[in-house]
Amino acid sequence: MRNKSIIALFMLAGIFSQAQNKNEFVTSNENLIAENILPIPKSLGQAIKKYSEGRNASLADIHPNGKEILAVTRFGSTNQLHKIITPMGARKQITFFEEPVNTASYEPTKGEYLVYSKDTGGNEFGQLYSLNLKTMESKLLTDGGRSQNGGVTWKKDGSGFYFTSTKRNGGDRDIYYMNPLKPEETQSVLELKGGGWGINDISDDNKKLLITEYVSANDSYLYIYDLDTKKLEPITDRKEKGIVQLNASFGKNPDEIYYVTDRDNEFSRLAIFNLKTKKNNYLTTSIPWNVESYDLSKDKSKLTFITNESGINKLYILDTNTQKYAAVSKIPVGLIGGGKFSGDGKNIYFSQSTANSGSDIYKLDIASQNIERWTDSELGEMQPADMAIPKLIDWKSFDGMKITGFYYPASAKFTGKRPVLISIHGGPEGQSMASSLGGSNYFSNEMGIALIYPNVRGSSGFGKTYIAADNGYLRMNSVKDIGALLDWIAQQPELDKDRIMITGGSYGGFMTLATAYEYADRIRCSMDVVGISDFNTFLKNTEEYRRDLRRVEYGDERIPKMAEFFTKIAPLNNIDKIKKPMFIVQGTNDPRVPVSEAIQMRDKLKGQGKTVWYLEAKNEGHGFRKKENVDFQRLAMIRFMQEYLLK
Repeated sequence: MRNKSIIALFMLAGIFSQAQNKNEFVTSNENLIAENILPIPKSLGQAIKKYSEGRNASLADIHPNGKEILAVTRFGSTNQLHKIITPMGARKQITFFEEPVNTASYEPTKGEYLVYSKDTGGNEFGQLYSLNLKTMESKLLTDGGRSQNGGVTWKKDGSGFYFTSTKRNGGDRDIYYMNPLKPEETQSVLELKGGGWGINDISDDNKKLLITEYVSANDSYLYIYDLDTKKLEPITDRKEKGIVQLNASFGKNPDEIYYVTDRDNEFSRLAIFNLKTKKNNYLTTSIPWNVESYDLSKDKSKLTFITNESGINKLYILDTNTQKYAAVSKIPVGLIGGGKFSGDGKNIYFSQSTANSGSDIYKLDIASQNIERWTDSELGEMQPADMAIPKLIDWKSFDGMKITGFYYPASAKFTGKRPVLISIHGGPEGQSMASSLGGSNYFSNEMGIALIYPNVRGSSGFGKTYIAADNGYLRMNSVKDIGALLDWIAQQPELDKDRIMITGGSYGGFMTLATAYEYADRIRCSMDVVGISDFNTFLKNTEEYRRDLRRVEYGDERIPKMAEFFTKIAPLNNIDKIKKPMFIVQGTNDPRVPVSEAIQMRDKLKGQGKTVWYLEAKNEGHGFRKKENVDFQRLAMIRFMQEYLLK
C-alpha cells in the first residue's frame, strides 16, 4: 500500500509539473487550428507587447457640416467606426462588433444617419447597414446572404443611393437603388455581365451615372447610364486594349468628365474628357508617376489628387479654372490616404503615415496651408528610434530589367552579417511602399533581421509595361526577380546570404511557394500566407465574381496549353524540390484564395515527410484581421524564425 501511495504521489507530481510547464506557454484561441507549431513561451508574448499594441486611424467620411468626421481605428479586437468632433478630441466609438467595420458614408444633407459595410468571418460578402446616430440603432439593408454589396453613391438630396451587388447570381455585379429608410423597396436598376463593375459618380441633376468596367490592371472602360431612358452608353471604346480608364467624375461643364487614364502614356494621368468632341486634355503630364486618387470640391472649383512617386505619396491641389496645380509642401514624406474636401471646399481631410509613425488624420486649411492634426494614435511602447527606416534599393534581373524594393536594415546594435526576411506583396498588381513596419519592427530591432520588400515585375506604380511583364506565360519571370535579389543579397557585406527567409501573402504566397522550390538551396525557410499552390485549382475554386478577372491576369485554365503550364509551375507539383521548413497560414473563409489551396499544400508536404507548420483561423478570410489572431500569428512566426532562420 505504501509503495502504491508513493507511486501515486510521483504521478500526481508529474501531472502538476506538466500543468506548470503548459502554463508557461501561449495557447491558441478556440478559432485557431495550429498544427506542428513548437511551444511559444509566454515570455515571448510579453516581449512583443511593445510592438503589438500600436493603432492607426484613417478617414471614413466627413459630416455634411464639415466640422466632424468618421474615423476608422481599433480599441478592442477589430477596426470600428469612431466619431470625432474636434481636433485631437475624444474618439467616440459608434460601432461595436466582432467583425471589422472599415467603410461608411454619411447621408449627405443632414448626416443624421450613415450607411456602413460589414462582412462575417472575413468572407468578404459585405452587407450594408444603416446606423441612426440619434438612437444608435443599426439595421440590415441588404439580403444578408452570400452577396457582395458596396459602392454606395448617394443622390444629391440624400433621398437614397445607388449601389452594386452580386445578389442576382453571385457572379455578376449589378446596380440597384435603395432608399435606406425603406430597404424593402430596393429596385434593380441595371443588370450587367461580369464582376468588375462599379459606380463612380452621379450627375448633379440625379439623372446620370458614371460607371466603370474593370477587366484587369491593364484594361478598364467607362460608361454613362441615363436613369430616365435606361440606356447604357460607352464613353470609351471596348475594342481598345491595354488602357486604364478609371474614377470618372462629372465636371463643372456638363459635357466634361474628369478621370484617370494611362492612355498614350506609361503612367496614369489625371485627364478631362469632352463627351461631345471626344477629346482628352491631360492635366498631370509633367508628373512621371501614377495619379492614384482624386476628389473634386462640391462646387467643382478645386480638385485634390494624390500621386504615388516611387513608393511615396504626394498630395496636390488643382484649380479647375486655370488647371494649374501645386504640391502641398508641409506634409512629411510618407504615405497619404483619403484626400477629401469638406462641404464648403475650404479644407481637405486626409490620413498620413511615415516610416516611424502610424497612420493619423489631418485637416489642411487650403487658404493658409496650415495642417491641423485630428488624431494621435498610440504606438504602444514603441518609440521612433525603435522603428526601421526604409532605403530604396535596386538590382538587375536575369534579363537586365531593373527591379526595386525597400530595404529596412537591422538595428545597429547587432553586429556581423545579418539574416534577411524577404516579404513579397500580393496582387500581383500590388506595390510595397515606404511604410512603417509596425509590429514587424520586432524583427529588425529585437532579432537583428534585415527586411526587404521587393516590387518584382507585375507590381503597380512603375508604368503599364512593367505591370504587364508577368502576365500569362511570363509568370515565372517574377520568381527569377527574387533569384536576382538573392544574388544582390550575396554581394552586400552586412547581409548573410546563408540565412534568408521568404514570406508573402496571396499572390505573394504563390511567389513564396515558387521560390521555395526554385531556390531551395539558397533559402533557410519560408512562410506562405493565403497563397496559391496551383493556379488550376485556384481558378476553379475562387469565388465566381472574381474568376474571370483573375483569368485575365494569370491565364485561362480552360485552355489546355495554359492548364499544362499551370501544372508545370504549380508549387503543389514541385513538392519534391522543396527542401526547407515551411509555415502555411490560412483563413477558413477566404473567398479569394480558398482554404483548399493551403490544405492540399500542407497535406502533400506532410505526405513527403517535409517540415511544415500550419495555422488556420476559422473566423478569418484573406488574411487575419482580429487582433488576437494577428498576435498569435506573429508569435508563431517569430518562433518559426528562431528555430529555422536564426539557429
